[in-house]
Amino acid sequence: MAVQAKKAPIEPKHPLDDLIRTDRMPHIWCPGCGIGTVFSSCLHAMLASGIDLDKTVMVSGIGCSGRGAGYAKVDSFHTTHGRAIPFATGMKVANPDLHMIVFSGDGDLFAIGGNHFIHAARRNIDMTVICINNLNYGMTGGQVAATTPSLARTTTTPLGNPDSPFNLPLLAYASGATYVARWTMLHTREVTDSIQTCLTRKGFSFVEVLAPCPVNYGRRNKERPLDTLKMYQDKTIIKNGANPAELGVDFKKRVVLGTFVDVERPTFTETYDKLYHKE
Repeated sequence: MAVQAKKAPIEPKHPLDDLIRTDRMPHIWCPGCGIGTVFSSCLHAMLASGIDLDKTVMVSGIGCSGRGAGYAKVDSFHTTHGRAIPFATGMKVANPDLHMIVFSGDGDLFAIGGNHFIHAARRNIDMTVICINNLNYGMTGGQVAATTPSLARTTTTPLGNPDSPFNLPLLAYASGATYVARWTMLHTREVTDSIQTCLTRKGFSFVEVLAPCPVNYGRRNKERPLDTLKMYQDKTIIKNGANPAELGVDFKKRVVLGTFVDVERPTFTETYDKLYHKE
């Protein structure tokens, strides 16, 4: 009786393997962190959008979220702290055919990088900016950030934060962004759909995604990881088109999610070409 050769075991394939630099795994993100979930949503959106991935660039700054660019198997740039948007602006202006994705955190984009954010939005640079907002500087020890809620505890505000945090959707709207949305990492389908919309439209698009930092922010504010997720479920409400001035993050009340701005106006490149490339 002939002996049948054993078949080699089939290696399981992850649906995002073609977009992930698997040689750089495991990633640095802590258990309970929401960044990996948002990163996965971003990659799924890139695939679903049908954009040319050979003409897609992901740019990140410094911080936990800033490692995203290093894990994406597309052209990517891990830039200096706060400078992701100007790097992306330079590439977009030099080659308008590129799809620009900025994937970074609240500290990188709105503290040291805040000036760059408002001017890129004002100019309507054609790019998608995804901000993972974990309410503190997670990578460097849990210091207070521009988004830390009032009275919240951090390593540099052990008795509570005395400052008022930025309302990021309002800041984006006031600066001129043509698409503004906010979700939590628990709303994975909405995050994916929102990013997909950004990638298939023109203009400066901004998506804020609230995500837990259980090691630094959660521990100091006595929030267990599952408690944070339950809060995302119970203390949020979707109100598309809500007034950006009423979108502060206060989980003692209700945090409003949704798409708040979706308008069209000429991009920077379109205006520049009209003025300076006349035939």
